[in-house]
Amino acid sequence: MKKINKTQLKQLVEAAIFVADKPISRQHLRDTVLSEFAIADRTLSAVINELKIDYQPRGIQLVEVASGFRFQSLDALSPWISRLWQETAPRYSRAMLETLALIAYRQPITRGEIEQVRGVAVSSNIIKTLSEREWIKIVGHKEVPGRPALYATTRAFLDYFSLPSLDALPSADAFADMAAQQDSDSLKVVKEAPSEEVDRATVNKQNESEHVND
Repeated sequence: MKKINKTQLKQLVEAAIFVADKPISRQHLRDTVLSEFAIADRTLSAVINELKIDYQPRGIQLVEVASGFRFQSLDALSPWISRLWQETAPRYSRAMLETLALIAYRQPITRGEIEQVRGVAVSSNIIKTLSEREWIKIVGHKEVPGRPALYATTRAFLDYFSLPSLDALPSADAFADMAAQQDSDSLKVVKEAPSEEVDRATVNKQNESEHVND
């Protein structure tokens, strides 16, 4: 195995994350740009942490999301950065945001359970749109008559909202701001719904399995 000093390692990791077209994990770094070098886990982690600190005072930050590491602009700069693109970011209906929030906070959950909490039918277009965005997926079927599909969020959902895992989900109010910059009433239904324990460990494990298979 070839040797590489810390400065070179830091430059290589920084460049790899910068040019990657999607978040890149530690393992992916090892399998690609670092495959010729013997790098200890603690050394790689230290280099990544140093890069995070280096970028803290800048307009660009190194963040860890579910799929790995990526560079992104500060959220506070979004109102100005967004002017670089003429297309307006899509706005989602309250019904869609409520559906997404229920899936995120109560996953795995069936369509019928979502409808029971919201008190209205869930449009097929909502499920289709969330699926096409790869924010939700079917993770199984509930063992009841009809075996309805169980929905959960994906790593793409976590990546989009810059979350490393489901454990990092903010409060419903904060998620409402993240999702659509609407007032907290848009997710009021989530907070008023009967409390249930979310099997996040299972869904996190499935997300990790997706990552291993990439």
